[in-house]
Amino acid sequence: MNQHPFPDDPLAGLPSRARIAELILRGRPHRDTYAGWQHYRTHRGQLVPPGLLTPQQWRSAPEARRTDYDLYRRMTNVNLPLQLTPMQDKVTRLIRRRLNGNTLKQDDPPLAGIMVSGWGNYGKTATVCSATAAFEDHWLQLHRFLIPHADPGTADLHAPVVYVSTPVTATPRSACVSILHFFRAEFRRSATLPELVRLVADSLRDHGVKVLVLDDISRLRMHRKDDQDVLDLMRAFMSLDVTLILTGVNIPATGLLREAKWDRKTAQWIMPQLESTRIHGLEITQTEHRFELVELDRFRYTTAEQIRAFLNHLRGVEVHLRLLNAKKGMLTDGTMPEYLMRRTGGVVGLLGRLIEDGSQEAMDTGREVLDEEVLDEIVLRREDMTDGPDEPLPPAEPPAARRPASAKRRPRNTVFDDRGPCAAEDRTG
Repeated sequence: MNQHPFPDDPLAGLPSRARIAELILRGRPHRDTYAGWQHYRTHRGQLVPPGLLTPQQWRSAPEARRTDYDLYRRMTNVNLPLQLTPMQDKVTRLIRRRLNGNTLKQDDPPLAGIMVSGWGNYGKTATVCSATAAFEDHWLQLHRFLIPHADPGTADLHAPVVYVSTPVTATPRSACVSILHFFRAEFRRSATLPELVRLVADSLRDHGVKVLVLDDISRLRMHRKDDQDVLDLMRAFMSLDVTLILTGVNIPATGLLREAKWDRKTAQWIMPQLESTRIHGLEITQTEHRFELVELDRFRYTTAEQIRAFLNHLRGVEVHLRLLNAKKGMLTDGTMPEYLMRRTGGVVGLLGRLIEDGSQEAMDTGREVLDEEVLDEIVLRREDMTDGPDEPLPPAEPPAARRPASAKRRPRNTVFDDRGPCAAEDRTG
């Protein structure tokens, strides 16, 4: 009778080589399609780290299994789990509160939306996608995966959440096409803009859409007419029983909020009353606080509460890592927390990149542990480490309204000017 060479073998739960290859090689559709969003929603957080091995256990394992283990733990180390930090918890609670309230409204008013702002690598997209995916899980279970009030005999896909990235060259037409692309909906290329708007409105209703996430909204600039029309079009969709969530880098500086002011007491942006407008036959009533703007901050390291939150985050990362010489407190003992804060400025994305790259460096060099010596070999771009201000920047003035002080208007050519009879007599006198 054959016995397993390791009675308490931590490799017993390791996926097979075929399964590991499948995880690495399988295609991952983009989130801005229905198939891609469903793949993300159903697969998020499912990567389970392998068991912990000591260096002696690793050397005692068969060579083939060691290779599989190293490949799988390398994949684990570069896929850090999304943890609910205090900053992300603030945004998540706002999204949950807004969606719960909007989906319970009965008088069908234009629904209030959310803007999630922050600097680069702060985790805006990951936070919003995680919160809306959790909402979709709950919504599907609540309605037994069926579209509420669906027409009998129809077989439309149930898509409570639609995720779309703002087109680089945004126009009302390209925005409509992006939403239709999410559903792989067919439409005539020669369709007029009003036809596309109506098709989008029908798609949102037929598929039971409750949330429309528009990512990278900071690509819009309000000094461009097309961009203004896109934002007005998005607001128009809010009257279709859809909650609009916009994310972008430093939204107040893009001009989307016009003359928004930062309130120190409430720690949020105060937006003025917006004008009424009419876009493509859809009436939009702009009222104050149509959108609630929330800032996604970075980790701070000043108060005891802030330090504790940062250490808790590092512990969550440390438990996930798989390095042979790793020890408890690898990221939280001694001067390591201060080192990580200094290197990354408390930015979640940069912290993750530093640890992921450092883990690969530790495996490649055989050190199998994260310390300052290993992490010193990892280079972060200087512009990535630039901290955002403690308070968000005020809205920027449109480029068209600015003129450099050194710019001088070119003098007009006066060679052919008619100086009159007196000037002619002076020349001939």
